[in-house]
Amino acid sequence: MGARKVGIMRIKDVPILERPYEKLELYGAEKLSNSELLAIIIKTGNKEESVVSLSQKVLTLIERHANLRALQDISIEEFMTIKGIGKVKAIQLKAVCELAKRMGQPLNSNKIIIKSPQDVANLLMEELRYQKTEEARVIILNTKNVVLKIVKISQGGTNFAMIEPKEVLVDAIKIGAPKIILLHNHPSGDSTPSESDFEVTDRIYESAEIMGIELLDHIVIGDGKFDSIFQNRNYKR
Repeated sequence: MGARKVGIMRIKDVPILERPYEKLELYGAEKLSNSELLAIIIKTGNKEESVVSLSQKVLTLIERHANLRALQDISIEEFMTIKGIGKVKAIQLKAVCELAKRMGQPLNSNKIIIKSPQDVANLLMEELRYQKTEEARVIILNTKNVVLKIVKISQGGTNFAMIEPKEVLVDAIKIGAPKIILLHNHPSGDSTPSESDFEVTDRIYESAEIMGIELLDHIVIGDGKFDSIFQNRNYKR
């Protein structure tokens, strides 16, 4: 007899009670492990291992982060370093990660009213908390604190203090908005404002005041936490 041909191990080759598709249908998505959910996306394994085993290898890429959201930072090339993850599967994984990221963002920012620093943090926490470099946003508001626009004013910089007031104010001036909120992240995860954060806030506040625009606050985003500079006891204005 000839040697048995070894093919790609698919989900249907796994015992029925262990198949992610069937488990999700029977028990709900919340009952599946992270690797089982990934297996549904990846669909097939390779000659040596099942799709669930392959999914577990994908998760090893983020072991040091201890957080599933770190998958968003894995590049297509990094996914492809795993045997059995080709370009198509890597692209599928990136697409799912981007969808998950967008699901954490508001669907219609024009209907959002800012009443507190917590509202500001809720708006952009998921977008900024895992960024590896400092990024800044300006939230532009109308007289009733309804969000009109969110503007990215810097990305990938290493020194937030270098931001110029004109970068912060230009869009608000263009649309005649009366209020803004400044926001940036700390890649370290620690949201405690620095002395340079206080200095930037003063500079922006004074420039905005000259232009007839009110700076309502400056929010610093960390990993799951935030600080309001205007409510910080070390900030004097």
